[in-house]
Amino acid sequence: MIRRTTAGRLAVTAALALLTAAAPAFAEPAPAAVNDWSCTPSAANPRPVVLAHGTGSSSAANWVTLAPLLSAAGYCVFAFDYGETPASLGIFKGLGDIPASARTMSDFVDRVLERTGAEKVDVVGHSQGGGVLPNYYIKRLGGAAKVHALVAMAPSNHGTTTFGLAGLAGALGLTDPLAGMFGVLQTPAFAQQSIASPVVTELYADGDTVPGVRYAVIQTRNDAVITPYTNAFLSGGDVTNILLQDRCPGDPVGHIGMYKDGPTMQYILNLLGPNDPGFAPDCTGYGPGI
Repeated sequence: MIRRTTAGRLAVTAALALLTAAAPAFAEPAPAAVNDWSCTPSAANPRPVVLAHGTGSSSAANWVTLAPLLSAAGYCVFAFDYGETPASLGIFKGLGDIPASARTMSDFVDRVLERTGAEKVDVVGHSQGGGVLPNYYIKRLGGAAKVHALVAMAPSNHGTTTFGLAGLAGALGLTDPLAGMFGVLQTPAFAQQSIASPVVTELYADGDTVPGVRYAVIQTRNDAVITPYTNAFLSGGDVTNILLQDRCPGDPVGHIGMYKDGPTMQYILNLLGPNDPGFAPDCTGYGPGI
């Protein structure tokens, strides 16, 4: 029999492993192409793009590739940090309570709309930033009236087994101690993104989507963070689910590496722009398989 103290150590180990794995290199500089509050959307690109980073990452790290591409394409690009806790050490964001982080997102989107004069934004998010976080904002905080499209990279929509730890804890009757351990670590976002967590269960109990919002999910078969990888996909409404390897079978990109994956970047530009349903990216410039 595994004692509760052992399960607690497993929770600590898994949380720290996922924390250090879930972020791109932090030595990279913040993108210069974001948060120009004097930017005025053009007729060709009338909606600002709001970027939402993943768990354990930050706006500085997550968008070093995409933000300059969007800016060069003529978009007003904005990015925010959320979910900082004492465990963040000033670096690792997205660790805090997800409903609270969704309120941070709500305030930021309101500011973007006020400053740009736009009626709606498009959101691009990675992991938590494309999954539970924006969907909570859209479904529970009135975001549906302010978001035209949500484009998600490997999102945490229907939760993750967190390398099987959540399933193990459930089998041992340790679900509550597991959640408590993440709370002690001051990283509640981990437990809240596990399969069948109260946040995930409540959020999707009334369906995956909201009328009036266009959804797109870009996922990799090699995702070792959102497991099973199919939990990223959405159903119902105006949804496009894209599996990268259906077009580029040799793409080794993993969950984290999508932030610099060539086909992913091409898909995002199409989805925000012409949204050509027959679009096929060039299978070049793959992201790392992590």
